[in-house]
This record gives sequence, C-alpha cells and structure tokens, in this order.
Amino acid sequence: METTTHSGATTLPPRITQTLIDRLTAMVIAGTAGEQREAYEMIEVYTGAVVGELPQSSPEDVAAAAATARAAQREWAVRPVSERLAVFERAHELILAELETIADLIQIGCGKTRRMAIEESCDPPMVISHYLKTAERTLKPIRRGGAMPIITTSTEQHRPKGVVAVIAPWNFPFAIAMSDSIPALIAGNGVVLKPDNKTALCTLFGVELLQRAGLPQGLVQVVCGSGPDVGPTLIENSDYVMFTGSTATGRTIGELAGRNLIGCSLELGGKNPMIVLDDADLDEVIPSTVFAVYGNSGQACMHIERIYVHERLHDEFLRRFVAAAEALGAKAGAAYDYEPEFGSLVSVDHMERVAAHVEDARGKGATVLTGGKARPDLGPAFYEPTVLTGVTSDMAHATMETFGPVVTVYRYTDEEEAIRQANATTYGLNASVWSRNLARANRIADRLEAGNININDGFVASYSAKATPSGGVKQSGVGTRHGAAGLLKYTDTVNIGVQKKQVLAARAAMPYAKQLKSTRVTLRWMRRLRIR
Repeated sequence: METTTHSGATTLPPRITQTLIDRLTAMVIAGTAGEQREAYEMIEVYTGAVVGELPQSSPEDVAAAAATARAAQREWAVRPVSERLAVFERAHELILAELETIADLIQIGCGKTRRMAIEESCDPPMVISHYLKTAERTLKPIRRGGAMPIITTSTEQHRPKGVVAVIAPWNFPFAIAMSDSIPALIAGNGVVLKPDNKTALCTLFGVELLQRAGLPQGLVQVVCGSGPDVGPTLIENSDYVMFTGSTATGRTIGELAGRNLIGCSLELGGKNPMIVLDDADLDEVIPSTVFAVYGNSGQACMHIERIYVHERLHDEFLRRFVAAAEALGAKAGAAYDYEPEFGSLVSVDHMERVAAHVEDARGKGATVLTGGKARPDLGPAFYEPTVLTGVTSDMAHATMETFGPVVTVYRYTDEEEAIRQANATTYGLNASVWSRNLARANRIADRLEAGNININDGFVASYSAKATPSGGVKQSGVGTRHGAAGLLKYTDTVNIGVQKKQVLAARAAMPYAKQLKSTRVTLRWMRRLRIR
C-alpha cells in the first residue's frame, strides 16, 4: 500500500479516491438554507496537503437539518425495536467489511497509527453487538405495582426524546460519533451529528454505512462548522445533547442545554493517575503503561498523564519505562500500513500546545528524561514520546490536561500519600492501580475519585466493557455512555398509572378521622407483609 511522503504532496491510499471524498462531503447539510459559508480545507495530517473541501453549515442549515431529522424520527419511533435493531445488525457487518477504508479515513484526518485506527473502527461493532443483545429488554415497558395491590398498577415506559445532537471529537472521530449515535437511534430518536472539521471524512463514511444498512433517509443529518457558529442553534433545535470534548466547552454546552431545559451527557477532560504499588510486576506494568500513556499519541481522554511509583520500584520502573518510550519513538512514522507503532498528533496547532506544556515544565526546573521535541522529519505534527520528572504544582502539565504523549513520573513512600496525590485534581475520568494482590488493589480503587478505575490495566479494561456505564466525576463530566444507562439516557421515562376501582380518593361517606385510622393500619400491614 502507498504511504505518505513529507514534501507536502499527498499520496493517499488507493481506496481513497476524489470521487469518494466528494461523495462524502456532499452529505453535509450546508448551503440549503441561509448564506453559503466558506468551505473548510481538510488536510492529510501526515503531509499537511489538502485532500478536499468540507462544506460549512449555517445556523439556518442546522435548524433545517433538525427539522428533517424530526420528521423522519416520527416514523422511525413507531417501528418495533426489533425492526430498528435489524438495521444495526446489517450495519455491524458492513462496518467490519469496510474496516480498511474506515481506517484510511481516520488516519487521513488524525494521523494515528494503522493499528489504532483499526481498533477504533472496531468500537461501534462492539457497541452494536451489546445492544442487539440487550436493547429490547432494556426498552421494554415494565409493569409495576401501584399504591394498592391488584387494584392499582403502574407501567414504566421509555419513549425516545426526539432529536439528539451528537457533538463528536477529533481524537476518536469514528468510534465516538458512531457509538454515541447508535444507541440514540436504537432508542427511536433522530440524530443531528456534528463531527470535528478536521476528522469529518470517517464520520461521514460511517453515516453512509448506516444508510446502506437501511437507516431511513433524513434520520441522521450531518452538519459541520465551528462550535460557536453552529452549536447554539444545534442545541436550541434538539431534545438532548451528547458531547465529548474539553471541560471548558462542556460547561458552555451544559449552560445552553439548561437554558433550553433539555438533558445532556458530557464526557470531558481528565488528568488521569496511575498508582504502581510496591508489589507490582514490572514485566506486566511497563508494556501496558506504554500503551496507557502513548496510545493514540496520548490523545485519549482516559490516557495516563501522572504515574506514582512506590520508592522500592521507582528507579527500576523509570529506567525500563524510559527505555520503552525511546524504543516506541524509534518506531514512529507516517504510513497507511502496520509498520509504525507511534503516530502523529492531530494538527500543528495541537502539537504546539503540547510542546508549550513541556517547555513550561522544562523552564521551571522539570527534567525531560526522554523526548520533548517535535519531529518535523516525520511529519508536520509529530512529537516524541516524552517522560518528565520533577514536575511541580506551578507547572501547566502538573494540573492541566496536556492531551499528548507526555507523562510525569513521581516517587511515593506511603499508600495514603499516593491516594491523596492521585485524587488531588479537579478531574475524575480515569485511574489505574497495579498490584499482584487484587484485594489490596481493590481497596485502593474504592478510594480513588474517578468514573473509570482499572486494576492492572491502563484504561482498556473499563472502556471496552460495553455492558457497564462509563463516564466521569468531578469536572470530567456528567452522564455516561454504554450499558443500559447509555441507552436509557436517550429516552423519557413515562409513568402510566391505572386504578381499577376508586380506592385512593377521599370517601365522602366516611369521616376523615376514620379514614386516617384506616390508612395508618393499611400502611403498617403493607410494610409488614412487604406488599409495598
């Protein structure tokens, strides 16, 4: 397969033709209402070469897209859940059949390695598979008892909210856009999807695959543009918002959702810690930590940015981890094949923000044990795997999310100290604990302030468990994805109460004092008999 050069001239994989790019970009709702916006130039991250122009939606386009999705949703919602699921059973196979093309499109916009692009492509099929197995049961109405046995009943229904806005990030543009949209659609909603401009091609291809699988036309609408430009209109015309991105933007979206009295689910930033206990097996810790820190070149919300190592293992851990980071850096490259093991950052701008954190730390006295440099010889946005020590609280990297291939290693002597340091952050997305003693690791996990906690793993064990909800605490977000909660959040819960005989109303012929006495006796006996 062809790979890129570094002269600024693109050499895209043969599967990615101009015809395909033009077909995908034509799916964006833009120029159909209101003014025509200037197109966004999409680039191949490996070279910086332009690969196509992405139409930009106006607020009027967004409103029109939401109206189209809402009209299609009314018909979609009345279909039986089994009929809706049949579409996703076909989509599951289509995605697996197109993994290579999906990976190509991911790499063009993100610059990540082939392996990481393929693994990202596999996330939506895992989500689909889980909901194919569980969605009918989760969405099925549940009949419950009412206040009075037999005479009254209550039925819990889960009805689709209507139109869901899915605002997807650039770091896992296919996985998150699809895996957040799919349960919303299974629940009976329409979706207006806003991908990041830089990485829209793979998301658009995912929508095309859903349509090939039989999703009704108009049910998913794609709009593109900057957040401040199209975001407010998108939220104003939706019934729920799913957002993945920075905490700062999440606050703005939460405020807009609250103003419009709609719900939202926000997966935001993290400053994720790892604790390596004194009995940990470094033969297992080191390779897993390399992935937890440098997977996707450190551009993962759940990746590890702080490592606390017990003093007994600290020096040996540091020696081996630095060597592993250097070995990984030696395998960096820009190619649409499986040879490189470390890829590019998403853009030059982002690379410069990562570099600024390192330079701030270096300038204030931190030690750069390895890395700490851009690699323009590989591509315009490459940055080396970097290990820091001596990072103090006045440095940006100490408290702010760097979101790149940079980690700080700290020494500790006491478990209590390690737990306190791990929790000393405003974030709470992910944490990791390593020990040969699972009971000990679980005791520490119980005290860590994070929505995802992994024992003897960095972050994959928790995130890949699609049956269990995944989300953040503190300033890492509200709401969850995956599991029953990740489906039910896209529904309104409706309570239908039935009274077969009028027993709950006041009885006109009975004095109220007598009614009160009867009520007390009834409530006491129902509790003792565990009827209610």
